[in-house]
Amino acid sequence: MAELKYKRILLKLSGESLMGSHSYGIDPEILNYFADEIIKVHKLGVQVGLVIGGGNIYRGLNASSQGIDRVTGDQMGMLATIINSLALQNTLEKKGVYTRLMSAIKMEEIAEPYIRRRAIRHLEKGRIVIFGAGTGHPYFSTDTAATLRAVEIEADAIFKGTRVDGVFDSDPEKNPDANMFDKISYMDVLQNNLRVMDLTAISLCRENNLPIIVFNMDKADNLYKIITGEQIGTSVGNY
Repeated sequence: MAELKYKRILLKLSGESLMGSHSYGIDPEILNYFADEIIKVHKLGVQVGLVIGGGNIYRGLNASSQGIDRVTGDQMGMLATIINSLALQNTLEKKGVYTRLMSAIKMEEIAEPYIRRRAIRHLEKGRIVIFGAGTGHPYFSTDTAATLRAVEIEADAIFKGTRVDGVFDSDPEKNPDANMFDKISYMDVLQNNLRVMDLTAISLCRENNLPIIVFNMDKADNLYKIITGEQIGTSVGNY
């Protein structure tokens, strides 16, 4: 059995990552790939919480350009995260893993209401817990929701799965000479406006000394390697 560096994690995935090569919606191949990567660490005994965005279906921030007010747009985005959460839950359970979907908005026929103590108990029983509907409030991103849930369940770290290898001093997809950080402080992220997570999420992590691990989720076994102690991606903390 591999030695675990992290025993309880909150994995944050973007909704856009589920699109794969498509321009909209959910790619079943990506869904299966993510489920397999999550199960690899779950089998080690890691307690896994998940937050997934809804940008592949609807983005609240784009609502105003469509004549929809921000609050309504954000509420539509929350519902999009539930769709993605259900899809991931279904895929995980088809692979034999017990899960629970907990929603910040009441929808008892679809998901359990989010209750902190119940969420922790599910984790302790070895269930993967998916946190849907963001914080349940408009004006807060799923980055902030992931941070809030991570703090509440006393996770060892937030793992932010992206399509790049870590945190860079400029956009690596636009600048091939961009330099990646192995470690960086919360303050440097804030002062340099590096788009790791939104400012509210970074501030909440800083206040609670919660590490953020930014890594490339598209590379197989990266999540497993970090959990077992390898230096992959960028660690954000009080350095």
